[in-house]
Amino acid sequence: MSDSLEPTLVPDNTADPSDARRDLPARAAQTTPDNPWPLHMLSHKLNGYIAQCSPTWVEGQIIELNKRARVTYLTLRDVNEEVSVPVTLFAQETARLSSDLERGQRVVVQLKPDFWVKTGRLSMLGHDIRPVGLGTMLERIEKLRQQLAAEGLFEAHHKKALPVLPHRIGLITGRDSDAEKDVIRNATLRWPSVEFEIREVAVQGVHALRQVTEALQELDGRDDVDLIVIARGGGSMEDLLPFSEEALVRAVFAAETPVVSAIGHEADSPLLDFVADLRASTPTDAAKRIVPDVEEERLRVAQARVYLQRSVEQLIERESYALEQLRSRPALAQPDSTLLQREEDIDRLRSRGFAAAQFQINRASDVVFQLKARVRALSPQHTLERGYTLTQKADGTLVKDAAVLEPGEQIVVRAAHGSAEATVSATYSSNISTSE
Repeated sequence: MSDSLEPTLVPDNTADPSDARRDLPARAAQTTPDNPWPLHMLSHKLNGYIAQCSPTWVEGQIIELNKRARVTYLTLRDVNEEVSVPVTLFAQETARLSSDLERGQRVVVQLKPDFWVKTGRLSMLGHDIRPVGLGTMLERIEKLRQQLAAEGLFEAHHKKALPVLPHRIGLITGRDSDAEKDVIRNATLRWPSVEFEIREVAVQGVHALRQVTEALQELDGRDDVDLIVIARGGGSMEDLLPFSEEALVRAVFAAETPVVSAIGHEADSPLLDFVADLRASTPTDAAKRIVPDVEEERLRVAQARVYLQRSVEQLIERESYALEQLRSRPALAQPDSTLLQREEDIDRLRSRGFAAAQFQINRASDVVFQLKARVRALSPQHTLERGYTLTQKADGTLVKDAAVLEPGEQIVVRAAHGSAEATVSATYSSNISTSE
């Protein structure tokens, strides 16, 4: 049997016999302005088609409840979306319940669509309705928690650090709620200049998930919001269910702005607490953790000033003592003593240098004197002074061998002092050895 809700209407045996006077279209798509179906035929066909739909188990929340003697009428709304349907329960269905149904209660019920032919009204017949107990909801939340933890959404390295001093804080809370007042009052007492961007939304019921998620995404997209706080006072497990929904948990994980969870009391622990960058036990605790205490900061500043002043004074004292130690050293206490010592060293070195230079000069003078004596001893003039003479031809050529002279040739005889001209009368060979 098909579960599709897109009908393809075909003729059946419910048509009025009076319609036999003309040929009716076999399908709804074949009808025309000139050949329409009778209204009762459409109603019967819708009833026949809807009767073929299979029963479906659904979960929802009771928002309207009207008990009659044998029939109970209720309106069932989706837990996350703005979708609701009317449901009819007969007495045998409610008789099996151990307790009466209540408005706001979550239930699981098997619905069978029913189309009332005469009025064209679609309703849902409920069978085997079952309240969703606390244990069932806790079991579902635990399974979701394990699934998200396995994906790494709760890992510590994903959590963003809160700003030390946020200038503007986004606050998502209920309308005129105690949680809003607690956060604003306590945060303002701690840091009077703090500013809030408040979004008042539904914090329980069917609208809570959508409104909280939309407010979170809006505030996360603003550049002037440094921190987002989601705050709500205590409540029952059912009231806090929107803060354990998967869509909200993933939205908080995807947010770029740090998010603080301040839901319920210390014992309450929705899944929002696990994914938030900081979990506060209560809205009051959140106010104390998102901004510093101005009095404590003033005290810290005063303590820091005292510490800095003491450090500067100790530094000055330490450096002053070091200067005194330097000034007391002989080099600074009697600086001329060092100069006198260096002066003595310079005088001593100068005397040594002068003596060394004088010694070298004297030694060099002796060498020069000896060289002069040797040069004089080897000079031609000294030889002439010993009685020797030099004989030169008229052209100045030195005569070393008498054989080169011709008798009658003019020569010049040079002595140690002066010279004389002479004429060669004869030459003689000499047997004197020149090797001596």
